[in-house]
Amino acid sequence: MRAHEAGALHADISKQGPAWLRTPEDVNALMPALWPRSVTRGADGAVAVAGLSVRDIAAEFGTPVYVLDEADLRSRCRDFRAAFPTEDIFYAGKAFLCRAVVRMIAEEGLHLDVCTGGELATALSAGMPPERIGFHGNNKSVSELSRALDAGVGRIIVDSFTEIDRLTALARERGVRPRVLVRVTVGVEAHTHEFIATAHEDQKFGFSLAGGAAANAAFKILDEGVLELRGLHSHIGSQIFDASGFEVSARRVLALQAQIRDARGVELPELDLGGGFGIAYTSQDDPSTPQDLAKRLRKIVDSECAAENLAVPHLSIEPGRAIVGPAVFTLYEVGTVKELDGIRTFVSVDGGMSDNIRTALYDASYSATLASRASTAQPLLARVVGKHCESGDIVVKDEFLPADVQAGDLVAVPGTGAYCRSMASNYNHVPRPPVVAVRDGQARLIVRRETEEDLLALDVG
Repeated sequence: MRAHEAGALHADISKQGPAWLRTPEDVNALMPALWPRSVTRGADGAVAVAGLSVRDIAAEFGTPVYVLDEADLRSRCRDFRAAFPTEDIFYAGKAFLCRAVVRMIAEEGLHLDVCTGGELATALSAGMPPERIGFHGNNKSVSELSRALDAGVGRIIVDSFTEIDRLTALARERGVRPRVLVRVTVGVEAHTHEFIATAHEDQKFGFSLAGGAAANAAFKILDEGVLELRGLHSHIGSQIFDASGFEVSARRVLALQAQIRDARGVELPELDLGGGFGIAYTSQDDPSTPQDLAKRLRKIVDSECAAENLAVPHLSIEPGRAIVGPAVFTLYEVGTVKELDGIRTFVSVDGGMSDNIRTALYDASYSATLASRASTAQPLLARVVGKHCESGDIVVKDEFLPADVQAGDLVAVPGTGAYCRSMASNYNHVPRPPVVAVRDGQARLIVRRETEEDLLALDVG
């Protein structure tokens, strides 16, 4: 067993003592599945990314700091591109978006999903070809839809009858015919947290399949003839490891596609099965490779199309966090170490729920390592916590760290590329951390650290 397996263990292990389960060598080890591909521990014991020591990163940019391995992100784009050479691969802007990342994924040939006007503005300002942008969202405003039409985005995923009416009116005014997909709620219970499962009936996204709303939405678009209905869209959730949900989803969506063909004589040319593929946050997670995902999804689609006597549509996928999530780790500095006899040891760092809300919001599990040095001390089962005025301000619930961890040490938490910076807040008036991209031993700032002046600039009172 390796040091990072502790991320899924309960703290009551401490009653048995950590030494039976861990050695100092284990605690210093880095599990490759959890870290960006260029991360190593150097001869001096410090963690390095693309040849650059985290001690140098902390000295130049401070902590907390999100560290992006640019080569890792690009290689994951290429892995999906190689596995899905003819399909459209949509990077999830909501996972993490900034202009530098937009340029990276555009250069690697990917498409981009956005779901707000701000995400669209970021994509356009970075030069993302608008025809490779898809616009999601359950409540797109008139101004957001107008901007999407004026920019010429490649597709809009419609989510309600109100939106269909709104978009139809705007398209008539402009004399344009935007491409749209109907988002279908297929009634699949994805094996994930309830807050990130998006295809069961009792939630806000899409048109119900069981209730007939999805079919009626498609008929409405086809009958009015203003919008160009390209296909159907289904997304069952995120952090998904089990492909069985996609099989059920594809069967139900393609049955609807056959119903539309039989009722209106139109065979829709596109299908988006979503994605939300899982990544490894701890050793308990076992994500599929892009090649395996491609093989299984193609088999599912081919089989269901044959059953419905449909031509195989052009497929789109949305890997979600699987591209950027593993490419980033967060670097913190330890401020205090507090031992509670017989309970646990709290290692407090200089960030917390303002830079990673997922542990508090989703009960998410993470791993961590002492990053500024190696240690020969015995393992200690610890809880890594933040500096915020909340008892729920937990970064890593349970992890083995060296017993000599102390103030001034650097601790790194992998797998923080998705939804951490995107969901970051200024809780307790803490400025949000910067994002630093590292490549070939060189670091560059791609999102600067917020300052107190930034916070006060918005306060006009």
